[in-house]
Amino acid sequence: MKELFIKDVLHNQFIIGQTVELYGWVASVRVHKSHLFFDLEDSTGRIQVIVNTNIINVRIKPEQSIMVLGSLMLNSKSKKYEIVAKSVQIIGDVTLPLSPAPRSDFDIFDNRYTNYVQQNRHLFIRNSKVCAVLKARDYVKTAVCNWFKEKNFTEITAPILTGVLLYDNSTGIPVRVNNQDLFLTQCVAFYLESAVHAFERVYNIGPSFRGAESVSPRHLTEYWHVKAEIAFCPFEDMFSMVESLINSIVEEVMPLSHEIYKALEIKPIIKNIQKIPYPRISYCDAIKLCKSQGIDVAFGKSLGDRAEAFLTEYFDSPLWVTHNARSIEGFPYKICEFDDRLTYTADLIGNCGGGEILGIADKITDYNELSERLAEKGKSNETGYEWFKELRNYGTVPHCGIGMGLERLIKWIYKLSHVREAIPFPRSIGRKIYP
Repeated sequence: MKELFIKDVLHNQFIIGQTVELYGWVASVRVHKSHLFFDLEDSTGRIQVIVNTNIINVRIKPEQSIMVLGSLMLNSKSKKYEIVAKSVQIIGDVTLPLSPAPRSDFDIFDNRYTNYVQQNRHLFIRNSKVCAVLKARDYVKTAVCNWFKEKNFTEITAPILTGVLLYDNSTGIPVRVNNQDLFLTQCVAFYLESAVHAFERVYNIGPSFRGAESVSPRHLTEYWHVKAEIAFCPFEDMFSMVESLINSIVEEVMPLSHEIYKALEIKPIIKNIQKIPYPRISYCDAIKLCKSQGIDVAFGKSLGDRAEAFLTEYFDSPLWVTHNARSIEGFPYKICEFDDRLTYTADLIGNCGGGEILGIADKITDYNELSERLAEKGKSNETGYEWFKELRNYGTVPHCGIGMGLERLIKWIYKLSHVREAIPFPRSIGRKIYP
């Protein structure tokens, strides 16, 4: 078993001249006269290896997996550690031509390489920038879980196969199991609403699937949803709860992300991301403000990317858009008594190109009101929702929900251009699923 990693050599007090044995992959190769120089990379870092070709006869190529036995040296000019090889063993050779190679120095996020990289994602997952983002994903997901645990939430694993959809049936991805027509889940909130009546605070982090025809930088066919439900929680309390969640995530991942920021060549923080409370604007006022600036937004429609970008620039901050139109919100969300065109919902819009990051909602507790909303959405004849309606007639309580796209959050915090960069194997509308 491999015991010594490159980070151990780079950061521990090894004695100069000490013999070390390292396993990894060749990132790049250079030849100068009788010496061959290559960068050896593993999951923890990179170090230069020097091979005297008069002594060691070996053909080194990028992406080979190898074992190096050599002496640790300190370069007098660069002040960086190096390995002077005593022996080199090729473990896995490379026969597949790829140009640029996964570990080569190129901008993997450049749109010119998108198709090439996505078709070979199983190989390009080893690219240093991809690795950096996926480490960030691990940090963010862990931070989310830690916050929920600190706030006494119970994790509920919800089913992926379901007979009920939150959004339009046209965006559902159908499957047939045991002679039953089902869907891949769009949202696990139905099942969390059941569990919240047992545990009061519940959450789930898992995949969701939508067949919506959207090719925006914030949409995937398969993405990971952070969902939570809270019993006995007034809608107004949800704002500070979510702001606490965002701040806790940023505080936890920031100290861990220095190498990620370096690899991605970005500044380490989004402006005003930790300045809370975030400003709020109602959906109606947002439309008025946008129209005053020549941005046409129709009432009853989503604001859109241009409007969201303007609003975050106007407020110079992440912000809440509150009380969205009932026509654009899901059927379980409570209607405002002061204006029945609106709902008790709110979206958090990330600044600096973040777009919509998450939503919060006050849930309908009245059976008849829920039935009315189902009919409004054309779902009154779908018997699959009966169990969900029954929750309202069996000791229901006021409860609110959170729904956040994990990839959207990562895209925002780490300033990525597209959510596809924030997931190991992206699934997008219009793209063949491969690998």
